[in-house]
Amino acid sequence: MIQGINHLTFSVSNLETSIAFYQQALDATLLVKGRNMAYLDLAGLWLALNEEKNIPRQQNPATYTHIAFTVSEAEIANYRKKFQQLNVHVLKGRTRDPRDKQSIYFTDPDGHLLELHTGTLKDRIDYYKQEKQHMEFFNCADPQ
Repeated sequence: MIQGINHLTFSVSNLETSIAFYQQALDATLLVKGRNMAYLDLAGLWLALNEEKNIPRQQNPATYTHIAFTVSEAEIANYRKKFQQLNVHVLKGRTRDPRDKQSIYFTDPDGHLLELHTGTLKDRIDYYKQEKQHMEFFNCADPQ
């Protein structure tokens, strides 16, 4: 039985640059660093960075595949300012209904698409139940 997410691993082109990004932009804590790998703690999540120099790097604008991290409504404005100061590549994002909460979409130095989101799964399902009449809902009476 799956118990939860164990860790996330990102292939990065420059280990030092990526460590600095995750420490400065997302307040991750460096735990272990080797010649071409590092482990960080990101709000209790094990984040592994593996340096691989000779592979193509770029954000794929045709995909919505991403990893989202939870932040509070009170913190999101501070992250916007912080990302601007650090020159983090922030994407425009889409117009959102306030009931769908707030998000910031951005990329790390290697183009991995990340998101900060203020909502929960329950918020999203409640919003969709009200606004998306075409959707079917299963086993979601009280999602976390």
